[in-house]
Amino acid sequence: MNKIFNINLGGYPFTIDDNAFYALDKYLNTIKKHFSESEGCDDIISDIEARIAELFNEELKGQPIVGMREVDNVIKVMGKPQDFGATEESHHEATAKKEYKEESQYKTGKKLFRDPDTKVVGGVAAGLAAYFGVHNALWVRIAFVIGLFGGGVSLPLYLILWAVIPEAKTSGDKLSMKGEKINVSNIAKKVEEELNNLTDTINEFTREFNSKKKE
Repeated sequence: MNKIFNINLGGYPFTIDDNAFYALDKYLNTIKKHFSESEGCDDIISDIEARIAELFNEELKGQPIVGMREVDNVIKVMGKPQDFGATEESHHEATAKKEYKEESQYKTGKKLFRDPDTKVVGGVAAGLAAYFGVHNALWVRIAFVIGLFGGGVSLPLYLILWAVIPEAKTSGDKLSMKGEKINVSNIAKKVEEELNNLTDTINEFTREFNSKKKE
């Protein structure tokens, strides 16, 4: 009989058997080591753990304990260490010949979120644009304005959507919003892009501030 552990992952409690626990711990440690030099390491790890927790919840389907099958399937979705350029320190060489060779059942699909990064008011229009593949959210905003003056239905509709559509908070949410794969590589890329954008914004603000001081 395997031992079991109670863990907290991405804000969710899980019961996991010892083989699965050590495999998952080794996988997460490999990720932490690989991204340890990144400025966004903590955010990357946090978003990855949140995504793994979501996958576990989908995998378990009422089962009480996370086992090796769930861990293997999650790693297939998130990517093996070699997929994101890390030195492999996982159990996969030992389990590569096991029964879990089938392709992952998870499919990339868009989910509707409010987009906080390009929002003007609540991010509803930007989120709808991302979901429906509209290149520029301005067209969705124009549609809401036309609806406002063409019967006034767009304002209550916007408020309802604002209330019911969740905001994209994690990198996984933002990738899902655009229908991109939510794996280790893409999560890390998204976090680092956001950090670079923040740095550029701060630098631009600093240049403008210094320029005004000289005037």
